[in-house]
Amino acid sequence: MKAYVMTRHGGPDVAGMRDMAMPQPGRGEVLLRVHAAGLNPVDYKIREGALKAIQRYPLPAIMGNELSGVVEALGEGAEMFAPGERVFARMPKDRMGAFAEYAVVPQALLARVPEGLDMVSAAGVPLAGLTALQALRDEMGLGLGSRVFIPAGAGGDGTFAIQIARWLGAEVTTTASPRGRDLVERLGADRVIDYTVERFQDVLSGMDGVFDLLGGDSLMASFGVVRPGGMVVSVSGLPEPQTARKDLDMGPLMQAAFWYVSRRLRREARAHDVRYRFLFMHPSGAELAELAALIEGGRLEPVIDRVFPFAEAGAAMAYLESGRAKGKVVLRM
Repeated sequence: MKAYVMTRHGGPDVAGMRDMAMPQPGRGEVLLRVHAAGLNPVDYKIREGALKAIQRYPLPAIMGNELSGVVEALGEGAEMFAPGERVFARMPKDRMGAFAEYAVVPQALLARVPEGLDMVSAAGVPLAGLTALQALRDEMGLGLGSRVFIPAGAGGDGTFAIQIARWLGAEVTTTASPRGRDLVERLGADRVIDYTVERFQDVLSGMDGVFDLLGGDSLMASFGVVRPGGMVVSVSGLPEPQTARKDLDMGPLMQAAFWYVSRRLRREARAHDVRYRFLFMHPSGAELAELAALIEGGRLEPVIDRVFPFAEAGAAMAYLESGRAKGKVVLRM
């Protein structure tokens, strides 16, 4: 089968199309014929080696972390789905494999594609949708009347986060360029800060939480806009001890390492009496089914920026890395 494979860590030249052996489903696993696969910043971060401390993959490795497809075959003990069903999933943390003609996924990570949703749109849901759900509901505990700041709302993660925060009852502030304003307002943002002319830290205060999608200086400035006792959850900052313990099931050594690398961020959080959490989301078929229900109920809309044919996976990755996408970038098999 054709697959988009990384052979070592580095720039775009370390990945390309290769012929790979067809995967076989093990116990509790399902073989899918892949219809589409979503691209995410974590894909090129893995390729670059930026996440080696968190997760190492045996090389060469088929890339890709989310997909939609049709059930082709069932492994022993896999009884939750039937051949021919349309499903989507976030791949397991310990292996990738979505950028291929076929992929094997544990049945517990799969959910049925909502009625009326095309397979390309479905492929862009799992990673960003689950990340936003887990950050905003499970970590921050947003509810009716909560005030949350979600920078970069027009990006792939931001488009899901705005809608899920609104579904939870929160008041949403985001940043966008003039080109992205109409999109984030349509998705439900209550306040939009034009980052080309205004800094959010100059005009915001008293937020109950910040869902950081940018890291760097934006993350550092986020602590100052949150009320005492509030929370900053990041997917782009540095991992802290809870990441090792709760998200990655790592022992004391890695907890200590993450304690050390995150010391500046945690010190800044303490100075503002704010909690800091780096979230490494977990795949979940049950939570993905919740997102499917929101989509079927008209409460959640996958936003797709561009669709590339599978043969142009390298060009799709370059477009994602350019930072210009408004919504998700997807490969069509």
